[in-house]
Amino acid sequence: MKRISILGGGSWGTALAIVLARAPKAHKITLWVRDAALAESIRRDRENKLYLPGQKVSEATQVTHDAAFAVQDAEVVIGAIPSAYAREVYRRILPHLVRGTAILSATKGLEPATHARMSQVIAQLSKEVLRDDFPRIAVLSGPSFAAEAAAGQPTAVVLASRDSALASELQEEFAAPQFRLYTNDDVLAVELAGAMKNVIAIAAGACQGLGLGSNPLAALITRGLAEMTRLAVPLGARPETTSGLAGLGDLVLTCTGALSRNRYVGIELGKGRTLPEILEGMKMVAEGVSTAGALLALAHEAGVELPITEQVSAMLNEGKSPREAVRSIMERPLKRE
Repeated sequence: MKRISILGGGSWGTALAIVLARAPKAHKITLWVRDAALAESIRRDRENKLYLPGQKVSEATQVTHDAAFAVQDAEVVIGAIPSAYAREVYRRILPHLVRGTAILSATKGLEPATHARMSQVIAQLSKEVLRDDFPRIAVLSGPSFAAEAAAGQPTAVVLASRDSALASELQEEFAAPQFRLYTNDDVLAVELAGAMKNVIAIAAGACQGLGLGSNPLAALITRGLAEMTRLAVPLGARPETTSGLAGLGDLVLTCTGALSRNRYVGIELGKGRTLPEILEGMKMVAEGVSTAGALLALAHEAGVELPITEQVSAMLNEGKSPREAVRSIMERPLKRE
């Protein structure tokens, strides 16, 4: 029986606790929730009424507000925390891990201040806090709305690690009839795709908010994939990874699905609402809001253009209107595909 600690009591962390409790292989699962009151509520009602209402959390799943207790003797630690807070949480728990613990990041975003991927944050902290690099690191991404996965709908995701033995071990451990995992060793592409699809989804939502139809959405998804690949490949990724579940699959889901938080932000921007007003009314984090700037910083370093990301960043950070942003993309110099 593997001892698994899940960091993050939002919708995805809670969904993973529910999904893994159903896996054929038995697990001892602990869910760490930052908010003490929410932790107590989930423990009492066996339901995360704030972030994932209507889905039952197994009676066997421990729920705690104590981070050190949550990771005590854990063999696998899953991070399902917003990218802006990930470094703080990992710094807190790393000293409490036993050697050989695997860390699986399920966060789809880049650290806003450093534009580092989550696997890089974990590796950096391991050397800084532990003076070592002992944690085995993997990442989880792909088209997966938390509510649908928790409800038992068929879900296929990607588990990526440069440690092929770890990827195979976790794949076998987490597999369930309605939860299929594919392994990959292209960690860079999987993480970048997971971050960038959120930004493209904001643009897709803005098109809907403006009342635009299917033509621009199809073009946006296709050119968004091209933009994703254009950034990932010069940084060392393989182009075929962005065409898989972590790239194209998650891009389609997030740009078209009604449960997408990033798409919702774009829709509301398209309707004329301001970003602070939109975010104030949201319970959950839309990672694309803080990731756009980080992606542009990476693109500048790599010497590549990200026209869609540039316009999303202008909408989010400079107050540019969605209609003007669409016009700026359409009026770019003509070129070959």
